[in-house]
Amino acid sequence: MYAVVEIAGQQFKVQNGQEIFVHRLEGEEGASLSFDKVLLVENEGNVSVGVPVVNGAEISATILSHLRGDKVLVFKKKRRKSYQKCNGHRQYLTKIKIEEIKVK
Repeated sequence: MYAVVEIAGQQFKVQNGQEIFVHRLEGEEGASLSFDKVLLVENEGNVSVGVPVVNGAEISATILSHLRGDKVLVFKKKRRKSYQKCNGHRQYLTKIKIEEIKVK
């Protein structure tokens, strides 16, 4: 069984027990979350596609930790103009574990 869910503006394909990294979410470590923007649910070959969401579908998850991702470097250069600039950032992430996919 898997589902496609929208979390913090991004879509993820999730299964029971899966751990994923998403953009930083509100809440303490160990807190429970539920997501109701479920776009698709597959259960033993039966596929339910939402218009735009599947009615009665809900995904429960637990926050495992808050962390920062790897550094991303943005390098800009214009040749023969003596111009080059290097910027970088580290994205704030939350690691969550999918506990259960419920479909009514």
